[in-house]
Amino acid sequence: METVACPECDLLQNLPELSPGGKARCARCGCTVAIRTADPIDRPLALTLTALIVLIVANTAPLMGLSVAGRHASTTIIGGAYEMWVQGQEVTAVIVAFCAVIAPAGYLLFMLTVLLAVKRSPAPPWVGEMLRWADLMQVWSMVEVMLLGILVALIKIAELATVAPGIGIYAVGALVLLFPAIMATFDPRAVWNLVEWTNDKGTPQVTSIVSDAEPTP
Repeated sequence: METVACPECDLLQNLPELSPGGKARCARCGCTVAIRTADPIDRPLALTLTALIVLIVANTAPLMGLSVAGRHASTTIIGGAYEMWVQGQEVTAVIVAFCAVIAPAGYLLFMLTVLLAVKRSPAPPWVGEMLRWADLMQVWSMVEVMLLGILVALIKIAELATVAPGIGIYAVGALVLLFPAIMATFDPRAVWNLVEWTNDKGTPQVTSIVSDAEPTP
């Protein structure tokens, strides 16, 4: 059995073997301490590969096309960040590039590395470090904020010019759906259980009974 700490009351307890779709609750406060997804590796792997391809499309295809007085122009996410830099808005350009391009790409690459590494048994110890970096990149991946900003800009520009949504904006919309899907289907606990640890010393003392497990509806 695995020993876990409740995220609410910090009670240490043994985690029972959960069936696919099952969850375990804390014996003291009733908080959910673990959920086992039906397919914790293959499904998020497929979604991560899909999201990586869509991210490439989102950063290379035009977000929108503008037509004013017979002149046409289009831009991409990277192109927009570059124009901000050229116009003297360096800080804004760096933030946009990091949160809209670098962080999402880093999250997907780290997740892809983790999921491919745990496909072989036993998983190497460095998978844990990759998983920590994936969590860090996920916090800064703000694709949904970028999409909201694009939609606001479209509404304002539509009064002054003819706006034609490009393939890039549809790809960004797809990413807004793919990122939550990856997080919902991925089970970090399943990855940690597959990691081959070189030092198993220091097992914490258990102070409670096994929490109850129940299937999710």
